[in-house]
Amino acid sequence: MLSVDEQMRIITSGAAKIVPEADLRKKLERGVPLNIKLGVDPTSPDLHLGHAVPLRKMRQFQDLGHQVTLIIGNGTAMIGDPSGKNSTRPQLSQEQVEANAQTYVEQAMKILDPARTTIVHNGDWILSLDLKGLLEVASKFTVARILERDDFTKRYHNQTPIALHEFLYPVMQALDSVQIKADVEMGGTDQLFNLLAGRELMEKMDMEPQVALTMPLLEGTDGVRKMSKSYGNYIGLTDEPADMFGKAMSIPDEMIGKYYRLASSKSPDEVDAIEAALADGTANPYELKRALGRDLCDTYHGAGAGAAAEEAFDRVFKQNELPEDIAEVSVDLAPSEDGTVYLAGVLKDAGLAPSAGEARRLIDGGGVKIDGTAVAAKSYNVDAALLKPGTVLQVGKRKFARLA
Repeated sequence: MLSVDEQMRIITSGAAKIVPEADLRKKLERGVPLNIKLGVDPTSPDLHLGHAVPLRKMRQFQDLGHQVTLIIGNGTAMIGDPSGKNSTRPQLSQEQVEANAQTYVEQAMKILDPARTTIVHNGDWILSLDLKGLLEVASKFTVARILERDDFTKRYHNQTPIALHEFLYPVMQALDSVQIKADVEMGGTDQLFNLLAGRELMEKMDMEPQVALTMPLLEGTDGVRKMSKSYGNYIGLTDEPADMFGKAMSIPDEMIGKYYRLASSKSPDEVDAIEAALADGTANPYELKRALGRDLCDTYHGAGAGAAAEEAFDRVFKQNELPEDIAEVSVDLAPSEDGTVYLAGVLKDAGLAPSAGEARRLIDGGGVKIDGTAVAAKSYNVDAALLKPGTVLQVGKRKFARLA
């Protein structure tokens, strides 16, 4: 095991806050593997690089010889985490949670070391609580303390409803820490209150309190807003390699260092060198993004996936050739009475746009091509002769479909 100073240097790399940092050092000085906790409410089956940021840090803990406990929140997900929300979140069914959890674990294990990962479900203790047990835990917190949460405070002052069960979320998350005897709990910056609630409950139950470690939120490929599927600026862990590589190439140059720090498999020393080269102008941002794309593809799709994705990228963008593996799609091409086909609907049905409305926006922006020819703005209906078996539709730079 590395020295405490070396471990602290690696652990603090990229972290937003460690509260209190002195306690983490004390725990490390004992030379005993720590129990690192991450709780996840599987509210969606699809993860992106933003979700993977704390998982990356946990893998660093594992590589340092520590143990990870991944808590699947099949109990807390029924409440819905109110962190950063201005309204009550919908409660999920157990069936939804379990289906999402299976997918989450499969994706998380692409990052974590299974041999040093313990997976538990907090429904095992939360859902079995009787009224006496619930009251005992809830009595450890005051309403004033819970209302210190920024999102609750805003909703209270804005007279936005706060459901009573939402107050229980940080309480139940804190109970998780007590249950597994966490040494460190990880989360995003929006989770700090919940993490400190766990520390508080452990102290009140005469246990050594956990350390709270938060990781920054990762901006999406636009470099502005946090990574989110709803913003369309995400790199999904299950994206096809070619798509993953292409998205990595689209990130702004000023985000390269942060992506390497929070999303790549590179060590802190390697990232330090990359950031230094970017700062003094000796690095080539384009080549760094290519290397990042290869790293991401190899991580989530296996060794060699990055090189293949890079080759496919060059074939399309440097040599102006079509990808080799364009998916064939069967869609309704029946023309209307005037002999035209609703192109926006075809793009939606082909999976190239999430909706016909978004397809129209893409057409107006010049982002749609039929067999390599750009479609003019407002051309929502096109001559049926243009859409025949074998025709290649393209949306943006990376989405293709061949009509069956």
